[in-house]
Order: sequence, then structure tokens, then C-alpha cells
Amino acid sequence: MPKYCCLFFIFWTSIFFSQKEDSAALISEIRIDAYKKPVPFITSTKSVGVISGDLLKQNTPERMLESVNQIAGARMEERSPASYRISIRGSALRSPFGVRNIKVYLDDFILSDASGNTYFNLISPELIHKMEIYKGPESGDYGSVTGGTLLLQTRKSDHLSAHLAIGSYGSFNQSFDFSKQSGKHFFEIFQNYYTTESYREQSAVERKQVYLKDNFTYSENASLHTMLLYSDLEYQTPGGLTLEQMQSDRKQARPATGALPGAKGQNAGIRNKMIIAGVSHEFKSHPDFSHFVLVQGSYVDFKNPFISNFEKRFENNFALRTHLNYEKKWNHMYLAYRVGFEGGINDIQIRNYDNNQGINGKPQNFDHIKNRSGFYFLSQKLNIDEKLFTDISLSLHSNSYQWEKLYPGVENGSIRFKNQWLPNVGIAYLLGKGFAVRGKVGKGNSAPTNEEIRASNQAFNLDLIPEYGWNKEIGIRKQFGNMIFAEGSYFDFRMNNAIVRRQNEAGQEYFVNQGKTIQKGFEILLESRKFNLKNKFFNDFKFRFSGSFYHFKFDNYRQNNNDFSGNDLTGVPETSISSLLNFTFFEKLSIGYSHFYISKTPLNDANTIWSESSFVGNILLGFPMHIEKTNLNIYLQIQNLYNTEYVAGFDSNAFGNRFYNPAAKRNCTLGIKIDF
Repeated sequence: MPKYCCLFFIFWTSIFFSQKEDSAALISEIRIDAYKKPVPFITSTKSVGVISGDLLKQNTPERMLESVNQIAGARMEERSPASYRISIRGSALRSPFGVRNIKVYLDDFILSDASGNTYFNLISPELIHKMEIYKGPESGDYGSVTGGTLLLQTRKSDHLSAHLAIGSYGSFNQSFDFSKQSGKHFFEIFQNYYTTESYREQSAVERKQVYLKDNFTYSENASLHTMLLYSDLEYQTPGGLTLEQMQSDRKQARPATGALPGAKGQNAGIRNKMIIAGVSHEFKSHPDFSHFVLVQGSYVDFKNPFISNFEKRFENNFALRTHLNYEKKWNHMYLAYRVGFEGGINDIQIRNYDNNQGINGKPQNFDHIKNRSGFYFLSQKLNIDEKLFTDISLSLHSNSYQWEKLYPGVENGSIRFKNQWLPNVGIAYLLGKGFAVRGKVGKGNSAPTNEEIRASNQAFNLDLIPEYGWNKEIGIRKQFGNMIFAEGSYFDFRMNNAIVRRQNEAGQEYFVNQGKTIQKGFEILLESRKFNLKNKFFNDFKFRFSGSFYHFKFDNYRQNNNDFSGNDLTGVPETSISSLLNFTFFEKLSIGYSHFYISKTPLNDANTIWSESSFVGNILLGFPMHIEKTNLNIYLQIQNLYNTEYVAGFDSNAFGNRFYNPAAKRNCTLGIKIDF
């Protein structure tokens, strides 16, 4: 790791330069939202990572991968452009693509459907102004997941900008963002268009998006929020390669075999359109009492020409969230209660046809699933003398679905999973100014999603049951003066009935419950403000360093006659390290220099095949210009600076050892962002 030695040398020597406080806050001073229960980061009982400012700038226009991967414990993978998955502490074990086992909110609104699936790739990174990543089960306020929760936030202040970028492989990005307070209304209009031919064959992308919101504060104690999001995403899927195929030609799509056609011949891809609309209302009826209610609906038109079939899905979703809040402050104590309910209905029609080179042919299977889920929750916050902070919650979760086979033949039935009581207790104690310790115990539960109940093998898996487990963790947060912040966490999560992905010889997936997992790990974060170097050439410098060090094992895991107990958890690297250095030269030129290291990773449950470790560097050069009241920022992003041959997203347990989705080699994006 010679490059990291160099980075650490720069960091330690820079501390001895003269320092000046920067206006940008350390993460310890930021207030996190925690779904309408704001609290200073340093006193939060939760394990949370915050993405804002410099981290968001590291994204290329089409994805959030660079920002998410700077958070210890979180990992975003790219199987191919626009085909992403997010894992929190190993939760991608059951996700071949997309986001499952993680709850996602956009401001007040819920992006995850009632079954637990989220079309995260429909969201443009430029729409997001801040992201909070909650690691591990939270249950009380967020629902029954074992992975974690993402809170995505749009703008809350006046802003007008336009963005234009071009890059390698024919990429083009254009966006417009306008937000303004006008009387009692705060509204935002966001529009984005992105397209690229991409690095590999059969991996082109096109995304169109429009977002509208209006926050109407119609009285001193009441506000009405409305939102409309439309996204149209189409991307090709090149498919996984064997190691030999990747070494022969990294750019090729999955080739044809004697039994099956290839990805290019079948025009494999995803065509996904979604519209979501919602309204929420907040009312403070008394100095100590308030009420919140949200109603939303969405429609999804999803088409997936695949190697062996052409799938069409039509989804209707409805969600409701409501809670009554009580808050009271005394001289030495603060107490808050929240009691509420969140629930949803997901109604999906699935139709599979023969795939005739990207055109649907003869029908294969027509099915219908209707999923209902919901949870009642009670949570309490108690702060004493601004030193002791507690967060206690209890929730009752229910999940059921109805299934119906429409063609060929007719069958139907229903499944209701056992209701789950999920407690969660968190405590933080402020030992001194800028020095806190915390502990947390919580239970998580995650039911199978629609795409796992009825996976691409077109069979209903009626034996699949929810996975659940207990998470215990401790942590320490320390701010050194007003310049450096450090955080360390240790967790121990034991999961039962773990849902694991399988693939058949046609490349179709299915899922099974397989025993237990033991997931232990350390996560660390070290970051600084800007060090002002009082030098006209080298003006300032700041750093961020994070790492995840895991010991994840299968426990009591048998597959046929094989005993995999004690094996490393599939698809989870033991070590992940990231760093970000920000410099300013000549009072104009800004540089963001980031690195990502991933240790070798087991690619199958038997641990017989492992990936190589990878070390990838990126650099972002920005040059701001000011013309009267207009700010222009011209930037150049170079991804994969060292031209590393690596894989950004593996296909775990892939049939025929087609684990590999090669990432692009060195590529760049040139753009200009104008803030009016």
C-alpha cells in the first residue's frame, strides 16, 4: 500500500502548518435528521454516516457510488452502468441488483415499496443535497429491515443552477435545479437528462427525470408538503463473464453458449418508468403536541428482456405514515414521545414471454402478487443535563402476501408471516466537550421481497420466510479541538434464516433460507476541517479517512451434502478502506483526491473462488470563476486514475462461474456548473 503511506505522510506533516478555523462544520457538529427527530451527530445514539458537501461532489453525474463508498460500513456496487446495489454491513448477500433489506426515504416520502424493494437507480445524484445512512436495524421509526436505512434530502434553501457535462464513452449529462422561498411556499423544480454508450458492449444508458415539490407553510403551526417525481430509465445489461472471458476481452458482453444466446443477441436490458406522488401534513395543535400524516402512491412500468425470457412488470403502490408527537423541555431534561403507524400495499402483475432479440414473443407465465406490510411504533427520547441521551423504541411488524398464477393454469393462495415485536435501545453519554460514548441493542426483521418470492426462475417460493437477528454495538466519538474528529464502532450482529441467492443453469435466480450468520466488525472514521496553510501557492488542505474491518461468517449452514459453516460470508470483503484529500491551490484550483481499497472477496458460498483485491484512485479538479453574481465551476473528473483492471460489482454464486462484471478503465468527465 505505498500510495497510502504517501497520503498519511502528507496528512501528518500538514498538521504542523499554521491553522485557521474554517466555516465548514465537522461532522460532529452537524445535526442529523433521524426522520424528524433532529439531534447533533456527536450525541446521537445511532450508527450513522453523513454524506454532504465534499462527498457529494465526488460523484460522477450518473451515480452516487463514490460518495456512498466513503462511508464506513456502506458499499455501493456497479454491476454495469445504472445497475447498482447498495449494502450496509453485508446486506447485499441477497441482492443480485438493486436495493433490498434497506429502507429508503426521500424527504418525508417513502421510496421503498411494501415488499422492501427500492428502485434506487431511478434517482439522479444531483437531486440529492444530503444523505444520511443508518447502519443496522432501527425498527422503531424506520421499519423491519436488518441492513439499514437511507434518508435522502433535497434542497431546503434558495438555489438556481445549470449543469452540463461530457465524458468518455459518449457520456452526456444535463441538469437544471431551481428552488426558492416565495411567500409561504418553498418550491423546487429539478430536471435531468443523462446518456452514455459505456465501457462494455451492451451497456448503454439513458435516464430522464423531473422532480417537483412545494412546501406550503400556511400557518405558524401547520405546513403542507407535496411531491411529484417522474423517472424514465433505460439501460442495457451486458451480463457476467467467467474469469477466462474477462481476461480475454474485458469489454465483451456475456457471449452465447451452445444452449443459450448471448446478452447482445437478446438485447438484454432494463426499461423502467416510475411516477410517484405524495402529500404530507404537519400540524402543531399545542406547544407540546404535533401530528404528522403522509399519503403517497406510485406506478412502475418495468420491462426486462433477459437471456431466457422477456419479463414485464406493472406495479401499483400505496403508502401511509402517521404519528403523534409529544415534546417537553425542563431545565435539566428533555422528553419526547412518538406513536404512529406506517404501512403499504404493493400490487404487481408479472408477465413472462419468450425473448425474441429484445421483443416479447410467446407467453411463458403470467402471475399476480399483492403484498401488504405495516408496523406500529412507539419511540421515546430522553436527554438529561445534555449529557445522557437515550433513544428507546418498540414496534410491531406484520407482512403478508397473496399470490395468483394466471397462465398457464390457475392457482392462488396467501401467506402471512408471523408478527414480530422489534425493540431498539440506544444510549449516548457525553463525557466532556466533544467526547461521547454510545451503546445500542436492537432487533431487525426482513421479509422476502416480491422479487425473491417470485424470482426470475418464474416459480413461487412459498417456503421462503423472513430473516431476523439481534445487533449489539458500542462506539466512541471524539473531537480534537475544532479541527479533527474521530469515530470508532464495534458491532456484533447475529442473523437467523439468512436469505441467500442461487442461480440455475439458465442464469435465472432463486432464493433460499440458509442457516445463520455471525457478523462482527470495526468501523472507523477520521476527518478534519480545512487546515489553512497561509501560503499563496498551497492554500488549504483537509482529509477524510474511513475503514471497515469485518469478520463475517456463516454459522450452521449446510447446502445439500456440503457443510459451509465457518465459511466467510459471500460477497463481503474483510477490509474496505477509503480516503479523500481536498486541496486548494492559487486560491482557485480545488482538488479532490480519493482512493478506495477492497480486499479479496469470496464469490461463492463454498469459498472456493475469491476475487482479487483492488485499489482504485479518482481525482476531481475544479476551477471556480465569478462573473458578477454568477458562479461558474469548471471541473474535470478522472475516474480510475491508475488504470486499474478491477470489478466494481460481482455476481455472487453465479452459475458457470460468471462472477465478473469488469469496470471501466481510466475515463474522464468534463463539466461546467453554473450557480446563478
